[in-house]
Amino acid sequence: MKPMLRWFRSWSMATKQFLLLFLVTFVLFAVLAASNYNRAVELFRSRIVDDAATLMNRTNQFLDSYLDNGQNILMLLSTRTDMLASSEEKDITDFLRTTAETNLNLVKTLYIVRTDGKVFSSSQVFYEVLGNPALPKLVEQALPNYSAMVSQPYVSPQSGRTVAIARPMLDKRNERVGVAVVELDLDRLYRKLVEFSPPDQTFVLLSDKGRLVLHDGASGLLPGRESGYRTELSDELVASFNDLSIGTDRYEGPAGPLVTLRSGQNRLGWSLILFMKESYFYQGLSDLNDNYKTAGAAMFVALLLAAFVMSRFATRPIRMLALRMDRVNDMVVVPSITVRREDEIGRLARSFNAMMERIRGLLDETKRMETRKKELELKVLQSQISPHFLYNTLACIGSLARQQRTDEVGATIRALVGVLKLTFDRTSEFVRVEEELEALRQYVLIQKTRYGDKFRFECDVEGGALGLKVLKLTLQPIVENAIFHGILPASGQGDIRVRGTVRGGVLRFVVRDNGVGMKPGLAGPPAHAAKERFTGIGMTNVHERIRLRYGEPYGLRFRSVRHAGTVVVLTLPAVSAAE
Repeated sequence: MKPMLRWFRSWSMATKQFLLLFLVTFVLFAVLAASNYNRAVELFRSRIVDDAATLMNRTNQFLDSYLDNGQNILMLLSTRTDMLASSEEKDITDFLRTTAETNLNLVKTLYIVRTDGKVFSSSQVFYEVLGNPALPKLVEQALPNYSAMVSQPYVSPQSGRTVAIARPMLDKRNERVGVAVVELDLDRLYRKLVEFSPPDQTFVLLSDKGRLVLHDGASGLLPGRESGYRTELSDELVASFNDLSIGTDRYEGPAGPLVTLRSGQNRLGWSLILFMKESYFYQGLSDLNDNYKTAGAAMFVALLLAAFVMSRFATRPIRMLALRMDRVNDMVVVPSITVRREDEIGRLARSFNAMMERIRGLLDETKRMETRKKELELKVLQSQISPHFLYNTLACIGSLARQQRTDEVGATIRALVGVLKLTFDRTSEFVRVEEELEALRQYVLIQKTRYGDKFRFECDVEGGALGLKVLKLTLQPIVENAIFHGILPASGQGDIRVRGTVRGGVLRFVVRDNGVGMKPGLAGPPAHAAKERFTGIGMTNVHERIRLRYGEPYGLRFRSVRHAGTVVVLTLPAVSAAE
């Protein structure tokens, strides 16, 4: 062992560096080659998935257009309530037949069902002979709604396998006089979707409840029983499709593994699943493998030559320079490296000195930017409070106008003007507690005008606190949160109490309500509480404004019990308005 060690020590530094660089280069090259090869394979897969996603987007756009056209026809039918009151039966059936013939590429059968059970159909003779067992249930489901409802797939005697869209018909008095029903032509929809699907892919269209709407039964990629020229899918197989993940997943088909691409639900709750042969992903990988071998060999030789040159001619001076650079650890005091060389090492040393000076300048600039950033963040947070309060107040006025409570609109606007005058018509971001409370009372007056006796408001603040200064709009978002997210969701009348005290140089406000409260797991800092009920803008910004202005010890704290209420504690330094 010792002779081997002495023999190794007798090697020159260049030889040792060459061997080291050789081994490192070999290992790095092998790792990078394997990594790049795997990434190339993934790129091939990603390209196919992207192509399939593009196809899926086109298909979903066509589906949305198809369903929108169906709903437009349904809207046309539902607005013709005048026919039910004045037209003869033949006029109604002729209208339905003409509409159906005009939209043959979209619908199969149209129905209008009066509330007395009388049915008018675009195929009246066929309906009177064959009937339609699904109509009563469709009418029952559609009548209570105000908008269109979509059925699950079913078999209609007139339309075959179909999906229906139904909508109640409302007269001028907003009374239900019937139901309009459109049975879609799924056969034409199937033929159109097949045109989008390449030979190596197939599709399945599921309803919002996981039932089969359409599938490409002629592709043979999915297992099932033969029925004519299509393959019918079993209910168990369709149920298994619901376990596939949104995005890409894997499925074992009868002809080999398949890659699936599933979209989210569209406006009707339908989701589209594309199935692609996995072997499709590996086309062209053989050529890619050969190219990698050739390029890898050339790069391997080039790296070895570069390692030899570096170890032979540049090892010692670079190591000396690196040793000096390693001594530079203190970024507060940046020492310079004294080098009298005029070659590349000398230029590196001078560049290093210039770089360290630049780094020191950048550190100083970063400190200034951080200070400026905090100032700008504070201004942004302040600007977000104003639109938040103004939006909710204008919503109140809008609500009064819609309710035609004209006598109260003027009073509400005057209260709003008072709030704006007390809170926004100032250049300073601070106000006295007395002014903040006056603005709060004006705001509560606006909300009580809107919601009547839904809540009682009580405010009790010590006289010594009235002359202190606070950030504008500090209490209003907290009371607003108590009203909208504590009292209004609860049944019965609620109470909101505000208490203000000054103790030990700390100004403390406690806002208490007996509303619905929060879940135990979410009671905590504002950022977490926002997940349950809070709007997030007003409450969060109040907390952040206080933290940015006064530091960590101050801000908002929450205590809440479900169905019992919420307590918000606001702490601020007690600072006189004269300071």
